[in-house]
Amino acid sequence: MPPQLEPATEPTMYFIGVTTGSSSIMRVFPAWAEHLGVDARIEGIDLPLHADPEEYRAVVAFIREDPRSLGALVTTHKLDLLVAARELFDELGEDAETLGEISSISKRDGRLIGHAKDPVTSGLALEAIVDDGDWGGRELVILGAGGSSLALTLYLHRRVAAGRDVPARIVVTNRSPGRLEEMEAIHGRLGFAIPVAYVHAPEPELNDAQLAGLPDGSVVINATGLGKDRPGSPLTDAAAFPPGGIAWDFNYRGDLVFLAQAQRGPDVRVVDGWDYFIHGWTRVIAEVFDLDIPTEGPAFDRISEIARSTTSGART
Repeated sequence: MPPQLEPATEPTMYFIGVTTGSSSIMRVFPAWAEHLGVDARIEGIDLPLHADPEEYRAVVAFIREDPRSLGALVTTHKLDLLVAARELFDELGEDAETLGEISSISKRDGRLIGHAKDPVTSGLALEAIVDDGDWGGRELVILGAGGSSLALTLYLHRRVAAGRDVPARIVVTNRSPGRLEEMEAIHGRLGFAIPVAYVHAPEPELNDAQLAGLPDGSVVINATGLGKDRPGSPLTDAAAFPPGGIAWDFNYRGDLVFLAQAQRGPDVRVVDGWDYFIHGWTRVIAEVFDLDIPTEGPAFDRISEIARSTTSGART
């Protein structure tokens, strides 16, 4: 059993990650809890990348059995944890089944439930960037084919069924072909409703090429993690962003080279990943504590302000 797992002495939500102690959420959560009227604490559980399956099983079994352990947000380990501990969950949400991962662990009436919240959180963040009805002929380029990218495409696919507008085309690039093949397979099973190009781009110059000729106002996303934990950008400085376009970085901390490159373009709007971070945590907190937490408006802005006031000098 991982050494952090001791029976909780008070209601506790966990953050399952790699280096959780340095995360700013450890300071943000108590402030949010006070604001939301939640009597609970947060505790980190650190596991190495691609930990032994028995460690994942021990963590999930501990949360399942400990009466004061109420749930968890999972980052980094979303895929591996579900593969290792699937049978310990009484219920999985539809998105968890589709994506094969979980980012949220919660309990209801003694049942352990796993959800994948990224399609919701990425969609909420995108809706704050592109107004409903504004896609028109714009296209979307996603640099990086990880779980967050797949989740965003799932959200857009569902917009079609709801009769809402979507990008005219999606381009997804990735340095290795494996994740692209996985995404294409999932899209195939879904009968994906938007044209998609899956581009193997092991060099940044190949990403640059995907920006060439984009319609004005198109959206380009950095979903690679570059500029956050690893320096740099998936593009070169020669990349030409579409006029009037939007550059969105899923990161909100780090050197954010991608956004600096975008600012050199003609009338390009740059957006960092702050709202994505807020939505990511508040959707899981809402699930764990069965709360109605606003996703927009003054009440959401207040939640964001509380987080900003506590994050200086910390990591997330």
